[in-house]
Amino acid sequence: MEKRPLDAEIANTTQAIVARLKTLEGPLLPILHDVQEAFGHVPQAALPVIADGLNLSRAEVHGVVSFYHDYREAPAGRHVIKVCRAEACQSMGGDELAERLMEHLGVDWHETSADGAVTIEPVYCLGLCACAPALMVDGEVIGRLDADSVSELASAVRS
Repeated sequence: MEKRPLDAEIANTTQAIVARLKTLEGPLLPILHDVQEAFGHVPQAALPVIADGLNLSRAEVHGVVSFYHDYREAPAGRHVIKVCRAEACQSMGGDELAERLMEHLGVDWHETSADGAVTIEPVYCLGLCACAPALMVDGEVIGRLDADSVSELASAVRS
C-alpha cells in the first residue's frame, strides 16, 4: 500500500504551489492542476490552504474540485480508462461495452480496483466519433471497440 502524505506535507507543498501561481489571472484551476500533479489527487487537506491563499471560502474551492471531472479526491489507479459516454459511442453499442469492461474489471464509474490497477471514468466525447465506440487508456485513444477488444484491454490493464 502506498504511503499517503501527512497533512503537514500536503499543506507545505500546497502553500508553495499557491505562492508560485496566485499572481496569475484566474489562478484556481492552475493551482488545482499542480496540486493534483504533486499528489495524484486533490487532498482534502489542500483545500483550506488554497482557500486561504486565494481569499476564497473552502466551499468555493470544493465546488470547483467537485464540478470538474478531471480532479480526483482520491489517487487514481496505475491505469486510467476514460470511456466515452457521448451519443455517437452510445449509438454504436458503447453502453454495453462499458458494462462489459466494468464487469471484467470489477469496478463501477469513478472507482479504482482494490489492487490499485485501474480507475474507470466516464467522459463526454473523445473526438473520435467516426470510430465509435471509443475510450482512452492512459492518454491513448482507442476506437472501434468490440467485445473482444474490451476483454483484451481488461486483461492487459490487470496484468
